[in-house]
Amino acid sequence: MAQNTRTVPAGTPTNVTQKHNKGGIGESILRPDGTLKVTGEFAYSSDMWHEDMLWGQTLRSTVAHAEIVSIDISEALAMPGVYSVLTYDDLPAEMKNYGLEIQDTPVLANGRVRHHGEPVALVAADHPETARRAAAKIKIDYRELPLVTDEASALAPDAPLIHEGRDDHHIGHVPHPNIVHRQPIIRGNVEEARKRADVIVEGEYTFGMQDQAFLGPESGLAVPSEDGGVELYVATQWLHSDLQQIAPVLGLPPEKVRMTLSGVGGAFGGREDISMQIHACLLALATNKPVKIVYNRFESFFGHVHRHPAKLYYEHGATKDGKLTHMKCKIVLDGGAYASASPAVVGNASSLSVGPYVLEDVDIEAIALYTNNPPCGAMRGFGAVQACFAYEAQMDKLAAKLGMDPVEFRQLNAMEMGTVMPTGQVVDAPAPVAELLRRVKARPLPPERQWESAGENADVRALPGGLSNTTHGEGVVRGVGYAVGIKNVGFSEGFDDYSTARVRLEVINGEPVAMVHTAMAEVGQGGITVHTQIARTELGVTQVTIHPADTQVGSAGSTSASRQTYMTGGAVKNTCEAVREALLEIGRRKNGSYHPAWATAELLLEGGKVVTDGGEVLADIADILENEAIDLELEFRHAATEPFDLVTGQGNGHVQYTFAAHRAVVEVDTELGLVKVVELATAQDVGKALNMLSVVGQIQGGTTQGLGVAIMEEIIVDPKTAKVRNPSFTDYLIPTILDTPTIPVDVLELADPKAPYGLRGMGEAPTLSSTPAVIAAIRQATGLEINKTPIRPEALTGTL
Repeated sequence: MAQNTRTVPAGTPTNVTQKHNKGGIGESILRPDGTLKVTGEFAYSSDMWHEDMLWGQTLRSTVAHAEIVSIDISEALAMPGVYSVLTYDDLPAEMKNYGLEIQDTPVLANGRVRHHGEPVALVAADHPETARRAAAKIKIDYRELPLVTDEASALAPDAPLIHEGRDDHHIGHVPHPNIVHRQPIIRGNVEEARKRADVIVEGEYTFGMQDQAFLGPESGLAVPSEDGGVELYVATQWLHSDLQQIAPVLGLPPEKVRMTLSGVGGAFGGREDISMQIHACLLALATNKPVKIVYNRFESFFGHVHRHPAKLYYEHGATKDGKLTHMKCKIVLDGGAYASASPAVVGNASSLSVGPYVLEDVDIEAIALYTNNPPCGAMRGFGAVQACFAYEAQMDKLAAKLGMDPVEFRQLNAMEMGTVMPTGQVVDAPAPVAELLRRVKARPLPPERQWESAGENADVRALPGGLSNTTHGEGVVRGVGYAVGIKNVGFSEGFDDYSTARVRLEVINGEPVAMVHTAMAEVGQGGITVHTQIARTELGVTQVTIHPADTQVGSAGSTSASRQTYMTGGAVKNTCEAVREALLEIGRRKNGSYHPAWATAELLLEGGKVVTDGGEVLADIADILENEAIDLELEFRHAATEPFDLVTGQGNGHVQYTFAAHRAVVEVDTELGLVKVVELATAQDVGKALNMLSVVGQIQGGTTQGLGVAIMEEIIVDPKTAKVRNPSFTDYLIPTILDTPTIPVDVLELADPKAPYGLRGMGEAPTLSSTPAVIAAIRQATGLEINKTPIRPEALTGTL
């Protein structure tokens, strides 16, 4: 059940000019795509169809590390209905690799496969089953090679190199070629600070590989065009990044690869990398026919990157009165066979590894490894999730050793506005860490053992094990746990992060209408709703049209890093403001002599009219525009960041910080190892809620993903073969409605003066602290030291 409260503390500066236009910012208007999605009428990318189209199929490696001795495609080509079979030798351009930052990923395997499920060959046929059967007839002779699966095998002196002859810009500062990137952060003097500590706690933590588990599989449609180019309709997170990677391997100039966003069924980072985009285009150009590719669920597990599994080694010290003295940590992220977003994940993990706490003496090292495990990259929380699990476990250990309340201990050490991060960056916006913790702790606890008071009407779904009816309350113990986390917003470390918006204002059928055109990927976050609200607020119109996202407008960047409302929302706001000024200039030119307010008053656009700040109507927008149209395209950039120093880690690397806290209430059957999460309360500062309904939905969704990785979600990779053992929703479990508890939400709005409307990116923060809060509650219920996610029944019962 959705519950939320909204708080704007007295005296809080908001720097927001509220314009009272119906359906504008601050209102919980419904999403235009919402009803279509819940009724099954929304067109996703997998629903696309084209006359005379072919179906594409990818053949993937059955082993994790091997030399390709030979490939025989003759039987596949001979099958009726098969139009094309492509391998590495058929690639048309000199560039045959792609990648977000490091171009180390081959379009098709070139003489060697580096992970289970790597693409080796492509088939185009007139029916999807024909394409599947033809792919199965391709014969590949593999000679298996030694595996690299963990830190020890990756960094051994005689370790096989996953990528020989590396020449990327990270190779010069890593101690081993199997390390993608390394980021140390050194501040203060840990050895001296350790001497001041009255207590020291250490911990080794393991974080499992999580899948984004979006419901819409990877899919798209490529259509060859008359000019020798290609039109690509695809579900993605970043159109222009895809374009920059696709065009070179097709041997085409970017203007001949025209991309349009199709319906996206979830993303969470898993669509930031290329999946089927290049393959569909290659087959379309090879056959001169439209080609559609849709992965099934099994292939989807191999078709996108996952969250990095991690080993985290922490040491914290504190004085007897509860003040933190120092922190030392090493974070080892498994990046798998290809780099993807690993360098940026390392930067986040290292720079946010202390959590939302004041610490002046730190020694931090974070690395990402190349291995033969599945490639890992972006997923909601992006490096901060793994770190939060570890540092919050450490906070509980310290509080217990000091005999302090775990919330009060956190509040005593909580950062605030003005705190200096370990990177030397000053937190220059509100950081209400202590207040968030206070709010979740102050919330009334749900009644214990609710099934007992219900008697014969007891609902087994309230018990651990739920409808499996495995327990009637014997051995069930309650636990309560707390956690708080910090996440950065936007692209960091000097990246030129910008978004573009085009806005057109014209009169249609006597009414002013705004058209907003961006390349933002709507992946379910509600961005198109917010863009509509911004246009209504800034332009005073009711009718707003959202143009389909495509590459015919400037880049909007990625729908990731909690950045889109800040960045593309900021671009829409800025462009609307410029359109408004252009409109007012036309009004001054036409009507300025009739009323002095045109020259002297602060003019607003409200309800389709130009009004003074005192509410006097000067003119209708439609009368000012007449047959004219105002059409502008502008870019928006946040304040510049800078790379972290490669030796000390110092630097103003982040744009903005965001915070969330959770309290988890669990009931654990200690005999069977079953966990029921009863409630998962959260408090979060969002700066300014542009749409409270969407804000609460995002917070509850992120919280649920954090719950999943706490107790059930993990991609299992066989350590002996590096093969994925559970590539299905039968064996990879995600929380259903029966697993999801009540999630009360307490929203704070402490404006960031640098951000559009004072808002704070908020989509990722709830994913951080929900996981350690649930684990902390299970620890309290069982008395066990739990240092791994997810926690499985056998770990709770001692039957491993």
